[in-house]
Amino acid sequence: MGTVLITTGDPAGVGPEVADAALRSGRLPEGWEFELVGDPAAGRPGQPDRASAEASLRALEEAGRRWRDDPGVRAVVTAPVSKAQLESVGFRFPGQTEFFSGLVDCQDFAMCLSGDHLSVGLATIHLPLVEACRTLSTAAIVRTGRLLHGFARRRTESPRIAVAGLNPHAGEGGRFGDEEARLIAPAVAELNAEFPGGFSGPHVPDAVFRAAAQGEFDAVLAMYHDQGLIPLKLLDFDNAVNVTLGLPKPRTSPDHGTAFDIAGRGIARPDSMIRAIQLACQLATPASSSP
Repeated sequence: MGTVLITTGDPAGVGPEVADAALRSGRLPEGWEFELVGDPAAGRPGQPDRASAEASLRALEEAGRRWRDDPGVRAVVTAPVSKAQLESVGFRFPGQTEFFSGLVDCQDFAMCLSGDHLSVGLATIHLPLVEACRTLSTAAIVRTGRLLHGFARRRTESPRIAVAGLNPHAGEGGRFGDEEARLIAPAVAELNAEFPGGFSGPHVPDAVFRAAAQGEFDAVLAMYHDQGLIPLKLLDFDNAVNVTLGLPKPRTSPDHGTAFDIAGRGIARPDSMIRAIQLACQLATPASSSP
C-alpha cells in the first residue's frame, strides 16, 4: 500500500509513548508500512526544554519534506507538539495544520475533527476569538463546507451537514448580531446550490451539537475553534482525530495535546493515535477501493 510516517511530537510529552503503543496494538490496518520519525529519547518526560522543542521541529520538518516529495509516502500522522515550545525555536506557523498546508502552498484547506459521536469542520482555526469573529466570511464558510462535505461523503453518500450560528440563539433575528443573516445564511444557500439539500442552518449553536451526536446530522460546520472542539472533546476525547482537509495527501493527528503532566507515567491512552493512523490509511486508499 505504501508508507505512513508517524512523528514523535515533542519527546517530553506523551507522543513517543502513544506512538509506540499504537504500533504495538495490533489494531493498525494490514498492508501498510509504518515508520516513526524523530528521536523519542531527545527529551525528558514531563520536562520540556529547548532540546525537546528542537527535536520535535526536526521530526516535523523531516516528515513534512518526505510527505511532500516521496511518492512512496502516502500519509503522515503527527504526534502532539507544544506550540509555545516550537515558537521558541523559530517555528512560524500557528499550528501543524498550517505548516502542512504551507509545505504545498495550499490555500484551500480546513481543519476537521472526527470521533465516535461528532465530526466537526472549522470555518476559522487558530485565531484569537475576537479576530476569528472579525475575519469570518461567507467565502470561508463555503470553502470549509465543500471540504467537509467531501470528507463526509467517504462515510455516507448523501451527508447531512449542520451549519452552526455564531451568536447566542443564532442571532435571535438580529437582536444578538447580524452575522447569521449577513454571512452564514448566504453561505448555506451557496452550498445547497452546489450540494442540494446537503446543508442546513444557521442552527442555534448550543443545541446543534447535541442533535448531531444523536444522529440527526453527519457533521457540523462550526464558526470558530472552541465552538467545535469543546463538544467534540467532551464526547470523543479519547477517540477523536484531527485531519487537515484539502491537502494532496492525508495528514492526521490525535486530538489531544502533549500532556506533559502525565508523560512517562505509562497512563497515556493510545486510542486517539490508533484512530489517527487508521483514518490516515483510510483516506490514503482510493474511495472506490476503501472498505
